[in-house]
Amino acid sequence: MKHWLFVISCAALLLGGCTTKSEPKQAEPAKPAPRQEQPSKPPVEEKQTFPLTGLPAKGNVHQRVVGVMVNNHPKARPQSGLSKADIVYEVLAEGDITRFLALYQSEQPERVGPVRSARDYYIDLSEGYNAIYVCHGWSPEAKARLEQGETDYLNGLFYDGTLFKRVSFRKAPHNSYITFANIEKGAEQNGYAWTDDVAPLPFRADKPSGEKAGKVHIAYSHRSYAQVEYRYAPERHGYYRYSGGEQTVDYDTRDPVVAQNVMIIAARHQVIDSHGRRDVDLTSGGQGYLLQNGIIQPIEWKNVDGRLLPYRDGAPVGFVPGKTWINIVPELAIVQWR
Repeated sequence: MKHWLFVISCAALLLGGCTTKSEPKQAEPAKPAPRQEQPSKPPVEEKQTFPLTGLPAKGNVHQRVVGVMVNNHPKARPQSGLSKADIVYEVLAEGDITRFLALYQSEQPERVGPVRSARDYYIDLSEGYNAIYVCHGWSPEAKARLEQGETDYLNGLFYDGTLFKRVSFRKAPHNSYITFANIEKGAEQNGYAWTDDVAPLPFRADKPSGEKAGKVHIAYSHRSYAQVEYRYAPERHGYYRYSGGEQTVDYDTRDPVVAQNVMIIAARHQVIDSHGRRDVDLTSGGQGYLLQNGIIQPIEWKNVDGRLLPYRDGAPVGFVPGKTWINIVPELAIVQWR
């Protein structure tokens, strides 16, 4: 009896699945594909330009502007350092003699001169660029303003023979010169900043339009030494400058002055003392001409934060990249071109 029970039990187990089932294996998670390393791209270098010329920068774009009063008496010609100035203002001082304010930022000549005395309206022009103002002597009005500390300055009256040197080939007051190394030294001695974030001038990418003018003449007086001429040089895309029929060149290097922009503007002039010193209205704006690429066009000028800038029909006119000379005249009638 027990034998049959055993057989029945085994049969039941066979019918019910006497063998045990194995649990299904769970699939292993797929391994992520190895990450492909992307080739690194070289950083894009931002092209920098000098703020006052719009030309590609190979030097320090944060160099602080330096403004130097440069003598333009016939006995002071040819001068040193003018060809490297980014901007040059030419304005009447006393009589029919003009004086230059040369503004340096993108280039630094070895020396500049002859250095001449300050006038208050030149200080205004220098302050438009937050420049270190370099002069030798001053008018009463300029003296009062500089001594108030409104601008950083170096005056040859206090550094004659140290920072400023007298040259042997000229006679006083046409023989005071200063090197850029000594300007930097003087700035350091006085705690003046040598770098600055210089606001750029407006520049244009299109071509100027207007009347062709290959030669422009400015007669500050009937005397030949007081007559200025600009002649367009297509190969330089700029203008050579002449005074009294002589080309303006650098005394030391013989490099000619070349300006890509020549702006001639009229401002009210008034003689204010017995020495013939003037007051020049640089705030009211007025009429003028702008020369670029052999083209002359009429403009209006405005004083924008101390900078004299060209406008036409109320809109700003950009400068052509390069150097700029700005002649301030009492009236546009003394300007002729052909």
